[in-house]
Amino acid sequence: MELINLVKIFLPTAVAFFFGLFFTPVATHYFFKYKMWKKFSRNGVVTAPDFSKIHNEHEELNTPRVGGVIIWVSVLFTTLFFYLISILFPAPLSEKLNFLSRNQTLIPFFTLLLGALLGLWEDLIQIYGKGSLARDDSSWRKWKVVLVFVIALLVGIWFYQKLDMVSFHIPFGGELFIGSLIIPFFVLVALGTWSGSVIDGIDGLSGGVLASIFGAYSAIAFANNQIDLAAFSGVVTGAILAFLWFNIPPARFYMGETGMMGLTITLATLAFLTDSVLILPIVAMPLVITSLSDILQFTSKKLRGKRLFRLAPIHHHFEALGWPSYKVTMRYWVLSVVFAILGIILAIISR
Repeated sequence: MELINLVKIFLPTAVAFFFGLFFTPVATHYFFKYKMWKKFSRNGVVTAPDFSKIHNEHEELNTPRVGGVIIWVSVLFTTLFFYLISILFPAPLSEKLNFLSRNQTLIPFFTLLLGALLGLWEDLIQIYGKGSLARDDSSWRKWKVVLVFVIALLVGIWFYQKLDMVSFHIPFGGELFIGSLIIPFFVLVALGTWSGSVIDGIDGLSGGVLASIFGAYSAIAFANNQIDLAAFSGVVTGAILAFLWFNIPPARFYMGETGMMGLTITLATLAFLTDSVLILPIVAMPLVITSLSDILQFTSKKLRGKRLFRLAPIHHHFEALGWPSYKVTMRYWVLSVVFAILGIILAIISR
């Protein structure tokens, strides 16, 4: 049984990876054919003097920003492929390999697709829109918060009403019962993980970090004997690795909101389904640091009238100090793997 469980995880992961590799050239053709890149540079918005030194405006305005489509289409194809195989060719093996289940993977699958489609809508506004919306002004950012809030609220209600989720695990401390407060708690966690989407700022950075994080949650789900969820997390990991194959500097495309919105909200969903939400800050430490640096920079400017970092998020601070972007990316990848392993260990031994 253990062997078939491993096959159930690694086979769909490989399928998602290889489908992504074959699908990407086709998708990239249309990305460039329809010029799916931003029409307005951030140079006119960001006033920090160091920003113009590290920011390549020509690259920003000539690189497609909807690369996240590669990820969620690969996940969609792989999930439906194994589901349809189990329906069209019913047999013990095909039914075992199907990992789409109501109690484990239906909601993260739904969350990924809904978040990705809303993110794609935002990307298309910045690609083909006009006026302030296309420039990603502050009013539009507030609406993005509302959209993420609504998605998270729906998922939180599902957890409470459909899955009877009323508590969460405290490492080494048992379960904490909070009843219906699980709904606003999930909303806060989802908003927190989504705030880490600002990590998508250097070629290959977000892909490498997120691959480690989702890989860690595949291992945590496997340790919990949530094999369907482990398979789904593995499929997302495989799809991200396919994206990363083409995103290693120089990037052929950026992930965009269609990738980051769906993935970050789904990450919060996985943390709750594996009952390891308090382990999430460890596993996703690079996202935490990135988001926190933005918050600290904003707070410092408001309260002290000056910047805490030369640039925020913090990966741009290191670039401003003179680090090559590839060095920042590789060191983030190393930290991602280290914290992912620490999170896995902590999740297992704290039960």
